[in-house]
Amino acid sequence: MEKKYIIAVDLGGTKIGCALADLEGNILNENTIPTNAHEGEQEVLKRVFLAIEKILEEGKKNTEEIKAVGIGSPGPLDSDKGIILDPPNLPLKNIEIVKHIEDKFKIKTYLENDANAATIGEYLFGSGKGTKNMVYITVSTGIGAGAIIDGKIYRGTTCNALELGHATILPDGPRCNCGNFGCLEVLSSGTAIAREANKALAQGIESSLSNYEKVTSQEVFKEASLGDKLALDIIDKALTYLGIGAANAITTFDPEKVVIGGGVAMVGDILFDKVKQVVKDRCFKVLNESCEVVPASLKTKSGIVGAAAVAIMESI
Repeated sequence: MEKKYIIAVDLGGTKIGCALADLEGNILNENTIPTNAHEGEQEVLKRVFLAIEKILEEGKKNTEEIKAVGIGSPGPLDSDKGIILDPPNLPLKNIEIVKHIEDKFKIKTYLENDANAATIGEYLFGSGKGTKNMVYITVSTGIGAGAIIDGKIYRGTTCNALELGHATILPDGPRCNCGNFGCLEVLSSGTAIAREANKALAQGIESSLSNYEKVTSQEVFKEASLGDKLALDIIDKALTYLGIGAANAITTFDPEKVVIGGGVAMVGDILFDKVKQVVKDRCFKVLNESCEVVPASLKTKSGIVGAAAVAIMESI
């Protein structure tokens, strides 16, 4: 029987997304179930199996029709050995998830860091399509990144390359959850923007943000667009640091495109205008002029399409 389909698994701390896709990356069926991470390692594995079984049933497919399974998972992990090492938001430690899935379903399975998976998705089916070298940066609760070099995902020695969110931007900056100080993530993520706003409000700084019961990055961007000084100052600083991070990636990898996605990037021009200006100010002219900074096109589908893209890239 011809194997014409892919199963994609987007494994997260709160939910597991699963999809049936064709070899062109088109999502045919999709479902989401809770991860139930609090119930422990074996329960999470059972729920991954359940998600796969459910998508096969809903798509009216059997395992003989599936070419491969692609998994996007939070790191750290070892893609080569198919092992999830010890992610902070999942109770999985040194779990051979690829072996477990292959043993149960008899389908070739590939594991990739979730940021790398999204990178591959944008490269094959999104804003990076047609490039040979690109960098993807996701800006949301945290910051992740991935790079395509000469048409291949760059993983590094331990399969954990491009942890751009934990690159030091401000040596004496706030402490990051990783233990370092002044990481890009603790300066430019949605969490960081909200933290700075709430800190300023607690100090009594006057702002229209005080009208909100709860201030997240979304409210900060909204009030910045309406001219609130505090919001504008916070956004300007956060996006300057993000621009520095992007400029460092461009200087390191000399890509054709830097694709920026994630929830924060959906604010649009206010982010991209600032990042492009910082890149222009900080990169060699030849690097700046040969590289576009563009929005991701997969948006909320980046995780699931990325997982499908992993399987497609690795199996074809």
